[in-house]
Amino acid sequence: MLPDNLGYLFDAAARLTPDAPAVFAGDRVLSFGELDERCDRMANALAGLGVRRGDRVGLMFTNDFRFLESLFGTMRLGAVAVPLNIRMGDEALTHVLRDAEVSAVVANQGMAERACRLVAPMSGIHLVVDGPSAAGVIEYDAVLRAAKPSFDRRPTDPGEICMQPYTSGSTGNPKGVLLTHGGQMWNADIMRKALMVDDTDRALVAVPLFHKNAMAGAVKPFMLAGGSLVILPMFDAVEVIRAIDRYRVTYLTGVPAMYKMMLAETAALSRHDVTSVKFAVCGSAEVPEELLAEFSRVFGATIAESYGLTEGGPVPLVNTRWGLKKRGSCGREFPGCDVKLVGDDGATDVGVDVVGELITRNPGLAHGYWKLPAVTAERFKDGWLRTGDLFRRDADGYYYFVGRKDDMINVAGENVYPKEIEDILLRHPNLADACVVPAPHDVKGEVPVAFVRERERRATSEEDVKRFFLERGAPYAHPRRVFFLDALPLTGAGKIDRGTLKKIAAESCDAHGKAS
Repeated sequence: MLPDNLGYLFDAAARLTPDAPAVFAGDRVLSFGELDERCDRMANALAGLGVRRGDRVGLMFTNDFRFLESLFGTMRLGAVAVPLNIRMGDEALTHVLRDAEVSAVVANQGMAERACRLVAPMSGIHLVVDGPSAAGVIEYDAVLRAAKPSFDRRPTDPGEICMQPYTSGSTGNPKGVLLTHGGQMWNADIMRKALMVDDTDRALVAVPLFHKNAMAGAVKPFMLAGGSLVILPMFDAVEVIRAIDRYRVTYLTGVPAMYKMMLAETAALSRHDVTSVKFAVCGSAEVPEELLAEFSRVFGATIAESYGLTEGGPVPLVNTRWGLKKRGSCGREFPGCDVKLVGDDGATDVGVDVVGELITRNPGLAHGYWKLPAVTAERFKDGWLRTGDLFRRDADGYYYFVGRKDDMINVAGENVYPKEIEDILLRHPNLADACVVPAPHDVKGEVPVAFVRERERRATSEEDVKRFFLERGAPYAHPRRVFFLDALPLTGAGKIDRGTLKKIAAESCDAHGKAS
């Protein structure tokens, strides 16, 4: 039987195998029993500060095992954890802290100074930081040591809010997403089953712990299964390779850019044994065929692609660990998860191989947005979430991501999907990465512009790329400009930063789509 409170996610392991390793962080190893006690201490510490059920607690952490005990301790108390995206700027984080009406902020040493600076102008917020104490600041280890090592467990309704992460869209302020204990336990369990994780598996986490890639793709299913986590402070390809060897990691989660960087470190790969890796999961972008082949050759393991969004479960589509995987597909929906592709009216099903917006209904769906009833009503209708993401579905029921509705380019009335252009460009033998964004055009409204990275620098011209596309794609969809970059910019979550590239395209092209 699953725990009723997400804070007790690893309850079975804590009771059955308390001495088994739960977390590896450098030379520090936490057993399940020790982590369980630290979570209870955090729950008692927050209660001692006056934090109550339903209060919001901001978590400002670089990758650190203390994030886990602060997250689960908050939930055990019945408070709502607000994992803070530390890649946001100060203005956005200040908005999140004020919008969430946090009662307390907990920060590790890497974020202590920033947390103090952001919280200082705000009144009534308890600040707990790992590091030297200062006026008005509570020292993390001291308050944890002083707290009782056991917490009186309380019943939790499955519809209670457990977590309120904030999503950052291309426009407007970040929005607080209301996730429930029951919904997140369901997703942890269904992910555990899809990945077929057990207590012998060990996941490496180098992506930010505050992001769904880490939480849904590793922390929740592995903690539930009694598997262990290896937490690295940040992604560094050489350090990841070294950690795989040192800790005998069996599982990786990440984005294509991370796997590409790892495969490029041939010297480190030759020095370290990475054969312990059994499988990997990749989200955020399609995995190119050559990357799949190279990863399989080097690691002797496969990559399964998936799709998720914070509001949506957070993972409604996945390729299972074993079984049929279709290249470029995000897989199929989970049992108990309904998925449809609909047309512009938001209701009519589209046919096989027709592009439509993905809508989903499942137990893990968010209960809407914090203090945003109008946005909630617009996105959540009759129990279904409108994701804003465009997909097509093949005859076997496998889903293929096409792009965001917001990213679609309307070229003189023709709908052009950036990913379809990118897929063609990536077939070019000398192009390793590609991203297509719109640029304004005085006649056609907007036109595609491509940013690419070469395998061999300065071996391809702009005209070569255009000609390559025109031989394979629709003329109206061809990129009017091609910009060559040494590396495509990434967001904090490891996705290509389309917003930055849109700005560059707008500034670099005149109204005719030509370089200005």
